[in-house]
Amino acid sequence: MAATLAPQPLMPVATEDLRPLADRAYDRLREAIVDGVLLPGAKLSERGLAAALGVSAQPVREALRRLEGEGMVETRSRSGSFVATLDTARLVEMGRIRAALEGAAAGLAARAATPADIAALESRLEAMREATRLGDPAALRRANEAFHTALHAVSDNAFLIRGLHALKAYDHIGRARVLAGGDQPRLALEEHTAILAAIAARDPDDAEARMRAHTLRSLAVAFPEETRD
Repeated sequence: MAATLAPQPLMPVATEDLRPLADRAYDRLREAIVDGVLLPGAKLSERGLAAALGVSAQPVREALRRLEGEGMVETRSRSGSFVATLDTARLVEMGRIRAALEGAAAGLAARAATPADIAALESRLEAMREATRLGDPAALRRANEAFHTALHAVSDNAFLIRGLHALKAYDHIGRARVLAGGDQPRLALEEHTAILAAIAARDPDDAEARMRAHTLRSLAVAFPEETRD
C-alpha cells in the first residue's frame, strides 16, 4: 500500500516570493520529491498539501498537473495522485537520452545564437558563478536550470524542447545529486563556461561535444554504480 502524505516536513511557501502561488507550490513540491520528503509511491492529497504549504487547493492542483507533465507525479484513475516511482535504471536511461538531446541543443544554439542570446546566457552563467561562490546548492540548481532553459530556447527547435521537457524528472533528481556539494559545483561551472565559449565562437561541433560530455559526466556522478563500465 502506498504511503500516506505526512504534511509536517513540508515548509510553507515563501511569503516574500512575489511569484504566483502555483509557481511557489510547484518549487516546494518538486524539492520535496527530489529531497525524499515525499517518497516514491506516496499518495498526494491536495487538501493536505495545501494545508502544509499554507495555500489554497487551486495552486496545489496546478503544481501537481505541472509535475505530472514532467513525470514526477502519476495520476491513477479512481485512486488519485502519487509521487512517481522512478527506479535507478530508468533514471539512467533517461539521463543518457538527455545527454544526446542537450548536446544537440547546444549545437543548434551555436548556429542560431544572436549577440543578445549570448549576453542572456552569460547572465545566467554569472548567476551560477555567484551561487557557486556562496556555496548555495538551491540557488545553484535554479541558476543551472535557468541556463539550460535559456539554451534550449536559443536552439529554437520545438521538437527538441518537448523531448527535454519530458525528461524533467531525471533533470531535477540528477541535478540535485550532482550539485549537492564537494568539487562538483566548480567542475560544472567550468564545463558550462566552456560550453558557452563554444557557442559564442559559433562552433556547433565543439558545443555539442562539450555539452554531451558534461551531461554524461554528471550522469556518472549522480549514479556511479549504474554507469560504471
